[in-house]
Amino acid sequence: MKLTSHLKTLFAAVALSTVFAGVALAETNLKVGVTAGPHAKIFDFVKNQAKKDGLNITVVEFTDYIIPNQSLEAGELDANSFQHQPYLDNQVKDRGYKIESVGTTVIFPLGFYSKKIKSLSELPEGAQVAIQNDPTNGGRALILLQDKGLIKLKAGTGFKPSILDIVENPKKLKFIELDAAQLPRSLDDTTISAINTNFAIEAKLNPEKDAIFIESIKSPYANVIAVQTKRKSEAWVAQLVKIYQSDAVKQFIQTEFKGAVVAAF
Repeated sequence: MKLTSHLKTLFAAVALSTVFAGVALAETNLKVGVTAGPHAKIFDFVKNQAKKDGLNITVVEFTDYIIPNQSLEAGELDANSFQHQPYLDNQVKDRGYKIESVGTTVIFPLGFYSKKIKSLSELPEGAQVAIQNDPTNGGRALILLQDKGLIKLKAGTGFKPSILDIVENPKKLKFIELDAAQLPRSLDDTTISAINTNFAIEAKLNPEKDAIFIESIKSPYANVIAVQTKRKSEAWVAQLVKIYQSDAVKQFIQTEFKGAVVAAF
């Protein structure tokens, strides 16, 4: 009888430990969606760092900007890392997603470049300023100009202001709107041109060294880690953000991308 009782206790303990093991497994095995390129490279590094803390991450790569949020909303992913905050806000507004950011990751800094001046203090009155002709990037360039005190935008324009929203232009800057990919070629003809990081790199420009001025890591266009709102308080979320925002990951970003991608934390 004692042996039977002992076996029952043993089986119960094994069953209970199996249940707890299953719970732990669900909490520490994560699927994180990223887009191919820098986000994927960074999360491959984060994945290796996370193993030390008991998080097992599967990195899922996407080739577009729509499916990662759809998959997160559907619960097919635990988190994603590919978008900046304004894009996420628009997705939530337009599609009704119940997802939100829990931490910043990196920024692909937009900067202004020039072949005619070497510093912002040299910018003359009536300078020709080239910006992107699409609302998102053009607005981003105008916000950066406002941050530098060169223009003032109409209140309430959000993240997509246009040149029509400029209410103060003390230097009488003359704006030229061009396709983003063409802006590096405009440098021979303009005083300064706004150039996205990917196009700057293609043109052999170093964002850290060659930009007259560039977005701060506090820019609203910093990329984020997003999770389902209902899960944001789960323990692994804070753990994942802490690992991403570690000194080791920051050093990897600096070494790997040399200013083309910058840690935003």
